[in-house]
Amino acid sequence: MHTAKPAPGRLLLVPAPLDFACDVLTDVRDSMPDSSLRAAAAIRYWVCENAKSARAYLGRIGAVHPLCAPLQSMHIQELPREVHKKGDHDGSFDARHLLAPALDGQDVGLLSEAGMPAIADPGSSVVRAAHDLGICVLPLMGPVSLMLALAASGMNGQSFAFVGYIPSTPAERVARIRSLEALALGSGQTQLLIETPYRNPALLASLLQTLGPNTRLATASGLGMPGQICRSANITTWRSSGWECDKRTPTVFAIGR
Repeated sequence: MHTAKPAPGRLLLVPAPLDFACDVLTDVRDSMPDSSLRAAAAIRYWVCENAKSARAYLGRIGAVHPLCAPLQSMHIQELPREVHKKGDHDGSFDARHLLAPALDGQDVGLLSEAGMPAIADPGSSVVRAAHDLGICVLPLMGPVSLMLALAASGMNGQSFAFVGYIPSTPAERVARIRSLEALALGSGQTQLLIETPYRNPALLASLLQTLGPNTRLATASGLGMPGQICRSANITTWRSSGWECDKRTPTVFAIGR
């Protein structure tokens, strides 16, 4: 007698609050719907960027809703280090082996350190593998910093692009800023970019020095936290305002018109 193979589980994309590595952690209930927290608490199998930070986040969820299993018995798999450095959106990493529990009928959670996994973070290879294996992909509701920043910028929300990090060497950075400005002004497409928090002041200084006086620049810092700050103005106003950018707080930058 043959035992029927269980129906595949699902891949749940679990967002996380935007306070990773910040001095103060928020209450997860302030940024995550209760339905998403309940769904996450029921997952035992995980794929993540970093197991340590994943366990810390699961501990925060467990303080709100009991976890389905003790933290010590959670099955947590990390994406390879090269995926963190180079990204996994180009098809070079085959993530199908990470979804073995889903093929055995178990739900699997995909988790990044902040925001929505696979958006400005690794994880797209896992989502792509799930589709290829016939596994249902279910994104849960929660914070996405890029969309929050775009909404707060006052710029074009009908056409926009996320360009990620730009070069840190001065000449290459200036050239990249100028090309993004030309694209934003010429097409009206808002350009969204990010930087490692400790480099925020240097990026802001480069933007203020390079962009034209009438180009609009927006920043959104500390999204989802009590002290969040969103600013949007032309470069002339920025230069005269004395506004700064904190080197400890995650920030999204936007260039537009």
